[in-house]
Amino acid sequence: MIDDFAKQYLHSDLREVRETMLWKLDWLGEYDIRRPLTATGTNLLGLVKHLSLSESRYFGEVFDRPYPEPLPRWDDTGQRGTDMWATEHETREEIVDRYRRVWEHSDTTITALAIDAPGHVPWWPRPDVMLFNVLVHVLTETCRHAGHADILREQLDGVTGIAAGTTNPRHDKAFWEARTAEIERAATAATERR
Repeated sequence: MIDDFAKQYLHSDLREVRETMLWKLDWLGEYDIRRPLTATGTNLLGLVKHLSLSESRYFGEVFDRPYPEPLPRWDDTGQRGTDMWATEHETREEIVDRYRRVWEHSDTTITALAIDAPGHVPWWPRPDVMLFNVLVHVLTETCRHAGHADILREQLDGVTGIAAGTTNPRHDKAFWEARTAEIERAATAATERR
């Protein structure tokens, strides 16, 4: 039996990782939070925008509690992928504020429903779910994108960690050059042994 402890535990973790996602934007300029940092265009503000849409659908329409603001539809093929980046007309503040409003809506759904409350995810192979399934899915998805954000942020300015108060120790360029050289030597040696 899934109990309220599981619900509270998962919900607490989700709240923490949401804050981590926003912390990854702190102290960066507009260009750095928007620019493509991978071959597929992944960027920090786009990850936050994407999580807003994803979470609004999972804790909204899946439980017949639609998010009250208009958002792009995933089933609109013309809009597919546009949730992963911010246009020049969308501000950081708009996207961050929307994400926080989505949290409020999601938190209301999570609080109001029992952990075994039924939902329906029409795009899943087994569409009949419980709040438990969706909580795990959204937490997993948010953690996955927080990992992406960790790497993107490290590429931009070397800042790593899970939150503003718990950043990893900063080292100078020489430290990281020595560390990566050590890792490269180990990778080369392991390859040569095979």
